[in-house]
Amino acid sequence: MAGKEDSETFFSAATPLAFELGSLPTTVIPADPSATDLTAPPKPVIITSPTVGGTYPVVLFFHGFYLRNYFYSDVINHVASHGYIVVAPQLCKILPPGGQVEVDDAGKVINWTSKNLKAHLPSSVNANGNYTALAGHSRGGKTAFAVALGHAATLDPSIKFSALVGIDPVAGISKCIRTDPEILTYKPESFDLDMPVAVIGTGLGPKSNMLMPPCAPAEVNHEEFYIECKATKGHFVAADYGHMDMLDDNLPGFVGFMAGCMCKNGKRKKSEMRSFVGGIVVAFLKYSLLGEKSEIRQIVKDPSVSPARLDPSPELEEASGYLV
Repeated sequence: MAGKEDSETFFSAATPLAFELGSLPTTVIPADPSATDLTAPPKPVIITSPTVGGTYPVVLFFHGFYLRNYFYSDVINHVASHGYIVVAPQLCKILPPGGQVEVDDAGKVINWTSKNLKAHLPSSVNANGNYTALAGHSRGGKTAFAVALGHAATLDPSIKFSALVGIDPVAGISKCIRTDPEILTYKPESFDLDMPVAVIGTGLGPKSNMLMPPCAPAEVNHEEFYIECKATKGHFVAADYGHMDMLDDNLPGFVGFMAGCMCKNGKRKKSEMRSFVGGIVVAFLKYSLLGEKSEIRQIVKDPSVSPARLDPSPELEEASGYLV
């Protein structure tokens, strides 16, 4: 019996806690635009917050093309349970807006977050204004990059960001057909970003699904985004999963149906992909915002600790100030 306990203890110690659900209970708080409430957001948002009193960093999370913010509830709850307030706006209604409109709307939501988020949080919970991160999936990943690069004309210039995470970001249908603003330059390390960046990719994203084109085509997907980042930057690719495999199970409605069938999907459990994505986000935020660097470095050193198979090998290129 002692040997079994030692083995279980070793496994627990060797597996980054970021991949597990965090210890904090959370609550989901929807907030909608209102002509009578001065604290109401400019776009519908879902706020997922710890309920335990404290001050927590804020993560802005932008959904993918034509998707709904509540499609990501499992991943968002995973992140929030580790001590983050996640704000997920709904940036489109029936039809997605133009790319620049979406980026400007994201800027408006970020401004609202800095001024009025507190009014919608549990009474004992506060947002740490010194630590704000951007994250997004698919087109929303591109939106997060565009905001970080200064393309949101609406954004209060005094607001600064501490980290950026792109989850299988996509900049268009092809190199020749990209969404506005066109941020890819096709020059290595050309992104002028002063924050650590993590790029998460999928092995099946660039592959076609029967007659449907790839959802994350070559030359406009995670690979190019990573190439154009400067250190500090990380790259983590889930080899056996597709572009939509981090979404919740059993998505409702026509949009949910399309999200489940339009992209090449993996055959492994989607729950493993959600744990992987949530874990990478958490580990990288710990690294970037809190200076807790051990977990993300462990994942790079030993990819086998990840719930999703990583191929190619994960990378973490650290600027000199992050090497300590």
